[in-house]
Amino acid sequence: MEFEFWWLLALPAFFGMGWVAARVDLKSLLSESKQLPTSYFRGLNFLLNEQPDRALESFLQVAKENPDTVELQFALGSLFRRRGEVDRAIRVHEALIARDDLPAETRRQASYELSQDYFKAGLLDYAEKVLVGIAQDDPTPEVHRHLLDIYVHEKDWAKAIGAARKLETSAKRNYQKEIANYFCELGITEQIHGRQEAAEAHLDEAIKANRKCVRANLLRGEWLARAGRHAEAIEAWKAVESQDPSYLGLVADGMVESFKALGRPGEGLTLLRGLQNRYPGLDLLSVVYQATAEHEGDEAAWRLVRDEVRRNPTLVGLDRLIDAELVRAPAERRQDLQLMKSLVHSHAEALSVYLCRQCGFKARQFYWQCPACGGWESSSPRRTAELETAGRHLARMQLGQ
Repeated sequence: MEFEFWWLLALPAFFGMGWVAARVDLKSLLSESKQLPTSYFRGLNFLLNEQPDRALESFLQVAKENPDTVELQFALGSLFRRRGEVDRAIRVHEALIARDDLPAETRRQASYELSQDYFKAGLLDYAEKVLVGIAQDDPTPEVHRHLLDIYVHEKDWAKAIGAARKLETSAKRNYQKEIANYFCELGITEQIHGRQEAAEAHLDEAIKANRKCVRANLLRGEWLARAGRHAEAIEAWKAVESQDPSYLGLVADGMVESFKALGRPGEGLTLLRGLQNRYPGLDLLSVVYQATAEHEGDEAAWRLVRDEVRRNPTLVGLDRLIDAELVRAPAERRQDLQLMKSLVHSHAEALSVYLCRQCGFKARQFYWQCPACGGWESSSPRRTAELETAGRHLARMQLGQ
């Protein structure tokens, strides 16, 4: 391949053009920097040093000197909202939207910021109106997501279903679990108002949205049992096994009561023992223990708990075993057993909570929607104690963790 000598002549020209371009850019940058007041840079410095109050003072000074600076108005609005001065943030963003010279994209951004101001101020209907207007021209996931937050906050479940379905399209994410729970909430509302047929129709929709919606069958079973339709209630609760057997502990008590109402307590006990054997769980064990004690006596209940603790040793199981021992123990042993009970029970109680997998929120009762983070079905239906063996807990105590 022959070397082209004309490249030697072209190289200095290329370097020259690059040098000129750099000088032009640098000159432009220096010119723009000189035009900015020192208050602007002080404000940036305060922001970087996490001093929002002093940053706000500096930016307000800049705003007085440069009232037409759009980016600065956005910064001020954001700072006002962070400080809780939502009324001032609203005025800033409303003034931006009212400007005739604002580009369409900047106007959309100002409208979106205004909706956030309204949301923080608790003016949800105003926030919804602004977001609905934005969604007509710009159906982005963030708009639908914030609309969904508003509808859930207002408990407007019908609109929440519509927003979630639009969000499935825009965000390309599955919202079947959330939609099914919204239908369950609609069903609860109808049931409270005595509209049973409409309530059950919403549960059917919940199952259509998510065939593994355990909550729909739990609710159906509760309502049927309350209406005296115990055989149908049992069938609804049985369906939970094929959906997610970890929730069986939440239906076990209702199943026992329905079998009693039908005059078939022995059949119910046999069914629950089989479920406990296949899907061991502490809530399920507690129900089976009580049912066994009532139907077959304390000795049979003690053997049941003893065998379960041997198979799956946990502090809560041990606590239950001591209960069974107390019932059958002679008087001279009860004082020692009661001392053991008090020691084990305090630790077992601390562990016997439901834990949100998203935010770590702990609660004594089970929530379908986490009160802390708002996640649906984010709490495990098994208490934390089910994962905590006695040996692991004692070792953790010794390590001081």
